[in-house]
Amino acid sequence: MTEPSLREEILSGKARRERKMAACGGAGLSPEERVEVLAFLSLDSEEAIAQRAASALLTQPAEAFRAAAARPDVHEHLLQYCSENLADKPGMADTLAGNPRTPADTLARMVPYFSVSTVQALMNDPGRLSDSDVLVAALAGSSLITVEQKHMLEALQKLGADESAMAAVVDEAEPDAHKRMTLLQRLSKMRVVERIKVGLTGNREERMVLIREPNKLVQRAVLSSPKLTENEVESFAAMANLSDETLRMIAANRQHIKNYTIVKNLMNNPKTPLDVSMHMMPRLTPPDLKALSTNKNIPETLRTMAAKLVRQRNATRSGG
Repeated sequence: MTEPSLREEILSGKARRERKMAACGGAGLSPEERVEVLAFLSLDSEEAIAQRAASALLTQPAEAFRAAAARPDVHEHLLQYCSENLADKPGMADTLAGNPRTPADTLARMVPYFSVSTVQALMNDPGRLSDSDVLVAALAGSSLITVEQKHMLEALQKLGADESAMAAVVDEAEPDAHKRMTLLQRLSKMRVVERIKVGLTGNREERMVLIREPNKLVQRAVLSSPKLTENEVESFAAMANLSDETLRMIAANRQHIKNYTIVKNLMNNPKTPLDVSMHMMPRLTPPDLKALSTNKNIPETLRTMAAKLVRQRNATRSGG
């Protein structure tokens, strides 16, 4: 049986005093292992060891802390030490935010030090946001967020939804009366943060309801679900009762728009933003483009542009 490394021995809490003292001196440890072990030992029950480890931490290079904080198996004491003492150091807050092991409430203290890309990454992770009201509030106060992101965070902070609106949504999504009542009872009792989690992890029926939620974070959670199928997205793209922002999110996903049915459904959906439709129009086949040019449910501008493109294609073929 392989003997545990010095790092493993100390982090498991089984190291003898002399081994702890040796670790404070860096014996047999890489730079990132050393700072991790020192952070752990700085909270040791023996004051002499704790003080020696705390003093040694002050002399360690910043890159060692960043390397340790990025490790997927890093000990929580190192994450805590970095967030409390090094958050203002270049790249540290972003490194901690990039590690899923960093608690969401811990991230809240570091929001002032985040880069724009880190703020965007957190906004695109509704599951992580839903774990911490404190993080949501901190992000809402950041000068880096956009107006749209601020509205999303404010909606999340309200933690509630209108039950009558929920009933109407469930009514449309589930035809079976008994199942409809069960689903309505379950979802109507949930806070927004809980609906976000269901959007990420729930079943097809729950996603069909939650995609119609007015809260953008709930919609984003549904579209981020690893269980989401292309058939579901095809259905979403055709729904005229979805918000234009939800349809824009679908169109912005490169994987989704590789599916021609999704593109076609978005093009024929009257709620799809005009700039999105115009961008995708050249991708339509001649028959579908012709049908679009006579579709009276879509905006007149789009219908006119479709007819113009049909004429241009016909002229090109005739000229050839």
